Amino acid sequence: MNGFTISVPASTANIGPGFDSVGMALNRYLTLHVQNSDKWVFEHCSKHLPTAEAAQDHFIYQMAERMASEFEAILPPCKVVVESEIPLARGMGSSASAVVAGIELANQLCQLELTPEEKLEWATKFEGHPDNVAPALLGGLIVTAETKQTDKVEYFQIDKLNMDLVLYIPHFELKTETARKVLPETFSRTDATTASGIGNVMIAGILSGNYELAGRMMEADLFHEPYRASLIPNYDEIRQAAKEMGAYGTVISGAGPTMISFVPKGTGESMVKGMQAVLPDYSVELMEADRNGLRVEKLQVCK
Repeated sequence: MNGFTISVPASTANIGPGFDSVGMALNRYLTLHVQNSDKWVFEHCSKHLPTAEAAQDHFIYQMAERMASEFEAILPPCKVVVESEIPLARGMGSSASAVVAGIELANQLCQLELTPEEKLEWATKFEGHPDNVAPALLGGLIVTAETKQTDKVEYFQIDKLNMDLVLYIPHFELKTETARKVLPETFSRTDATTASGIGNVMIAGILSGNYELAGRMMEADLFHEPYRASLIPNYDEIRQAAKEMGAYGTVISGAGPTMISFVPKGTGESMVKGMQAVLPDYSVELMEADRNGLRVEKLQVCK
């Protein structure tokens, strides 16, 4: 093995009413530089990552080991240098990116030759739901469904969005477990029907390019945003200010606390400046949808 690099994008999930089923890849990346070694070693090179743990305690290693064991394969020892542009516990899919990276690490080291669909099935099994892992693997905006009839993850990929994305990233964490605890265990048939219809119309708006309609539906979610809003400081202020500056819609990114606005193409930079003034303690960033998803590059050796 001459070494290789694995790159996995961040992601934003739910997009309002697409709870646990819709996600989009973002152009911020988790990167693994992998080389031969006589023992397993992880090194971290990012302000977003804590000090590297012993390999056997490292989450990415554990995912790789779990993947390898499913195929009765043995991971050869490597040195892995990890870089990350994805802040932890901010609703940008850091866990999903690590799951995908671990699966691909095993795929490369053990020559498993997994298809994208197989990687998605395993990533969903490991992560628990496909909304973040699907875009991290495949890129673009992904609509997913886990069906009992086919016992697989069905998905539809939308790789072109004529919108800018503005993210409001606070300097505090919100654990996904905490954000899930405030959600109801069940919905009435009436509420579920209404909430599902809102999600359907949002996707129709995105596909047809009717972003005003899509934005209204994003902000009309009934599945999770009404319950999580109280956990997100400045939730109402961010939505109101963004709307006044021309945003189509503003929603919680994943489980939060980051929020994301979908805004008319070409207006993102001015939106960033305006919203940064409103949120001086936040990192307000203009991002794009990543269209590629997981990438692997082999290191070239000169002869």
